Amino acid sequence: MPKKKQPEENRHKATNPNVLGLKAAVVEQPITDTLELNYMPYAMSVIVSRAIPEIDGFKPSHRKLLYTMYKMGLLTGARTKSANIVGQTMRLNPHGDAAIYDTMVRLSRGYGALLTPFVDSKGNFGKSYSRDMSCAAPRYTEAKLTPICAELFRDIDADTVDFVDNYDNTMKEPALLPTTFPNILVSANSGIAVGMASQFCGFNLREVCETTIAYLKNPDCDLTETLLAPDFPTGGQLICDPDALRDIYDTGRGSVRVRARYRYVKEENLIEIYEIPYSTTVEAILDKVAELIKAGKAKEIADMRDETDLTGLKLAIDLKRGVDPDKLMTKLYKLTPLEDAFACNFNVLIAGSPRVLGVRQILEEWTAWRTESVRRRTYFVLNKRKEKLHLLKGLKRILLDIDKAIAIIRQTEEEAEVVPNLMIGFGIDQVQAEFVAEIKLRNINKEYILKRVNETEALQNEIDDLEDILSSPRRVKKIIVEELTAAAKKYGEPRRTSILLSHEVEHYTEESEVADYPVTVFLSREGYFKKITPASLRMNSEQKYKDGDGPAQSFETTNTAEIMFFTDKCQVYKTRLSEFDDAKASVLGDYLPAKLAMDSEESVVYAVLPGDYSGALVFFFENGKAARVELKAYQTTSNRRKLTGAYSDKSPLRCILPLAEDCEVAVYSTERRCLVFHTALLAPKTTRTTQGVAVMTLKPKYHLEHVEELAQTSISNVSRYRVRALPAAGALLRQEDTEERQLDLLE
Repeated sequence: MPKKKQPEENRHKATNPNVLGLKAAVVEQPITDTLELNYMPYAMSVIVSRAIPEIDGFKPSHRKLLYTMYKMGLLTGARTKSANIVGQTMRLNPHGDAAIYDTMVRLSRGYGALLTPFVDSKGNFGKSYSRDMSCAAPRYTEAKLTPICAELFRDIDADTVDFVDNYDNTMKEPALLPTTFPNILVSANSGIAVGMASQFCGFNLREVCETTIAYLKNPDCDLTETLLAPDFPTGGQLICDPDALRDIYDTGRGSVRVRARYRYVKEENLIEIYEIPYSTTVEAILDKVAELIKAGKAKEIADMRDETDLTGLKLAIDLKRGVDPDKLMTKLYKLTPLEDAFACNFNVLIAGSPRVLGVRQILEEWTAWRTESVRRRTYFVLNKRKEKLHLLKGLKRILLDIDKAIAIIRQTEEEAEVVPNLMIGFGIDQVQAEFVAEIKLRNINKEYILKRVNETEALQNEIDDLEDILSSPRRVKKIIVEELTAAAKKYGEPRRTSILLSHEVEHYTEESEVADYPVTVFLSREGYFKKITPASLRMNSEQKYKDGDGPAQSFETTNTAEIMFFTDKCQVYKTRLSEFDDAKASVLGDYLPAKLAMDSEESVVYAVLPGDYSGALVFFFENGKAARVELKAYQTTSNRRKLTGAYSDKSPLRCILPLAEDCEVAVYSTERRCLVFHTALLAPKTTRTTQGVAVMTLKPKYHLEHVEELAQTSISNVSRYRVRALPAAGALLRQEDTEERQLDLLE
């Protein structure tokens, strides 16, 4: 049924507030006034009083909680219920019990969000690496302060910092905590204010103290020598880019990448992840891996589960048969939060104003603030010692005539006249007279007064020393350095986050399945490399080389095989043959220094096909030494493309001999001597840079020239050159053993 149309006068009556007896409450106000009067005070309150840490490394909520616990005697006393701590803290922090408890949880050892936790917790405080493992209620948990908090509150009652009124003016609280080390760099901190944010990564306590000491000694010191990189409580591997790290140190802005750590359990064919990036959670990782499996992008994974228990974090990944665990992890680093970025924004309150500072600027502000704290403490102690000395000087006057002092007191009729009469009788001031008048009757003897007066000289020496400290910036710096050294020695711990150089990291790139087929590879003396298929080789087998160049090595292998190129700079570059295009015999091939992005003036000296990394390599050096290194020493879990320290640099390299199994080899020197021995005499080494053992004894002007397998030589009288023990000089070559054999490098 259609609605009946409302009369015009009735509609006007219903919408006009004046008709209903109401007055219009709309008042025009410029938006600039609203922002200035209402929004700006709120914004400044959030910035200054909540979200941004100050130079002591704490936000107000942290400081109020820790100071309350300190006043409760929880630095040296036993733990108490968290609910009790929360209730006491509300005298300083009126933001509600839930917010206070959350603050205490984050500072606790059980939660694990800080490298140096300040709350010694007992009970379930949850875990920083899990969003589902929540903490228990405060009535069930207990807490106290950790021992390192002694460094936060040292001499807090000696006027080292200012005290301000709490929110209802009923008690005092410290404006800052007098930390003896730069906690602003040690404790990770994050906060979102209005129009700005703050994000501090944690650094290792020992490294921070060493860096601060180095800065105090030389403000222009290289910070990267002592402050290696950020350190995170959850461990992991930090991918260190030196340029990006210096940028963070200089500007206070930037980001670092952290990846998880894992181990492969061969017996169970599974990967165990035991450390993850600080900025992610196990649930986020599991969810992302589940998405990949569902989308068919992680077919190598049979199952993944969370096996975290009381021993710590553990994520288990069951692998399908034949899966390369290292290759899979490289893929997961790329596609999941197992590798994550941590953004740095060193925004700190300096004298009430937010400023983004680099590490050097932070150290400058902290040392200036700490210097003032030490000076204030020294001045406080100096005044106390001066007051005591003043009293002792008055007592020394009484020593001249104790009987006179007693007589004055006894002859004084009114108590109020005792002090004035003592002042007149001995020429001392009111403070000294009050002190004398309060001496107990049993202490009015010459021995007691003499003992007290004898303290005067030691007290005067202490006063002189304190005044010297106040007038000497060098001594103040020395005190700060001593405190930093003591804190580092007592509370310093090893790094939890290992450092991985960025050029050593293998990055995953999505690519199609690589075809596997037989190939023959050729390496020239000048570093040109080509991969040729058998069909192409049958059509033309004559290889092309530059003028002055020629063949060095050739292999028959497959397209998916791995190959290692050793260079004259003691480095090795690892890659796969599939990364090279198929070539023809009529072309020069790829120039390896450019293809592999080698260092300046670096060239290839030898190529090796490691296969399954069984066997060994024998390095022969000009000084007559040989080093046998297991191929496994070049196998890496991170699939690095470049390894430094591939072999010893103590003597020039002359030859690399791959060993699938032990055999006899012939060693030649420039003296035209030859030595034949069995490689079983060389003990294998696991260190790549080992100098090896002496094999051939050489005269000063001669050196080792080249090495060949005995089967490849033209030696007919082997017994003349064979030795059973090393080192040996070998024998001079006879004419019949020096006939050159034409070796076909293509075979």
